[in-house]
Amino acid sequence: MGRIVQEAKYTCALGAQQTVLGIERAVPVIHAGPGCSSRQFAYMGPGSGYQGEGYTGGGQIPCTNSSQNEVVFGGEKKLGQLIDAALQVMDADLYVVLAGCTAGIVGDDVKQTARNHAAEGKPVIGVDTAGFRGNNYVGHELVIEALIDQYVGDREPEVRKGLVNVFSVIPYQNPRWRGDLHEIKRLLTGLGLEVNVLFGYESGGVSEWQDIPNAELNIVLSPWVGLDAAKLCEKKYQTPYIHEPVLPIGLKATSAFLRRVAAALHMDEAAVEDFIAQEEARYKKYFVSLGDLFSDFASYLPYDAYIVSDAEYGVGAADFLTKELGMNVVSFYEFDEPDASAKQLVEQALSAAGEGLAQTLVVEGDNALIRADIAEKIAERKNKSLILGSSWDKELAEQTNSILVYYGIPITDQVVLSKTYIGYAGALTLIEDIYTGLFRKGMITNTTHGEDDAI
Repeated sequence: MGRIVQEAKYTCALGAQQTVLGIERAVPVIHAGPGCSSRQFAYMGPGSGYQGEGYTGGGQIPCTNSSQNEVVFGGEKKLGQLIDAALQVMDADLYVVLAGCTAGIVGDDVKQTARNHAAEGKPVIGVDTAGFRGNNYVGHELVIEALIDQYVGDREPEVRKGLVNVFSVIPYQNPRWRGDLHEIKRLLTGLGLEVNVLFGYESGGVSEWQDIPNAELNIVLSPWVGLDAAKLCEKKYQTPYIHEPVLPIGLKATSAFLRRVAAALHMDEAAVEDFIAQEEARYKKYFVSLGDLFSDFASYLPYDAYIVSDAEYGVGAADFLTKELGMNVVSFYEFDEPDASAKQLVEQALSAAGEGLAQTLVVEGDNALIRADIAEKIAERKNKSLILGSSWDKELAEQTNSILVYYGIPITDQVVLSKTYIGYAGALTLIEDIYTGLFRKGMITNTTHGEDDAI
């Protein structure tokens, strides 16, 4: 039975327009009612750390603004005219037509309309992303698979040794996606690989998508998002893939991830270990600096952790907080609401990350219910706590005297540009944000520094 979700941390499948915007010089063309596109952008643009419009986002996104007329008589003709207009006035390399609920209900065929333009040599594809097909995680998957099927298409691979494709973070839905992809590419390039990250400033835009069949290996860096795309590539281009369900945060997870990638590609072990040793040495020097803080303020440090995140970031956080910061993850609230098979993958990833972590999993898409549950558990356990949450959790953190780190959307009072919590460097940033919270929350007061002390 359906229910009302009070504070959803995702949008509908049409939110995949932001996936398109994550590709350099790609334009989403929306076939939906008035306001559908703008609401998607408002939540995952300004509502996700004020990331900006990108090349053709925000009010620039072409939309049919379907009305009663299109509901009664169909909107394919109007959509075709809109595509023609977009091709004339918008300078882009790729146009992705996305269907909203109205088009899905009346049966407008956006795929065929797109094919009509593609037959004329235009770079146009169509995807049925009607909102009732699922949330924007599902929409993201649909767009990726459509790009591979309709845009990249069937071709004979020309495999280049050392070339890898990365299927990982979701543009805009994950506030740090640009910084994350930068760090992922930096790490894999450090091994000596050529890396297609497919989205963001570190990618080559549509040319990287056209290069997908030539990869020696596909890397799925997520519990379930991107896995179907990798399987599709294996079927179409015979490209093998490795599935890395834990987003690497910190020394242990990152080094292990790099070694597994290197082993899958039979890379020179000595060169790989040299790069890892350099990265680990740098990380350890900074990490050791925490010693004074830990010794001076041990009684103030948070012990319990509550993670409110999608599967991708949540599993990585649980792994890092447990293994490297010694925290106790009380609950991991997964809000992307995966289907049964995806949930099983998340549980398996948590079990592999640490004993008992799978038992912390709570699948819940309503942040109001999540917040109430966290408040109840903190009151019951009476431990100092860390909450990896969002702007919606500020009041909860104040009421429970907990440290709050913005980990997912909505983020409405902080700007996110190139920040990352991934890898060695990202983990250091996350550590800074966690323990800076001790002072921002006033947990450390004039009991340690007098009000009149000079600092």
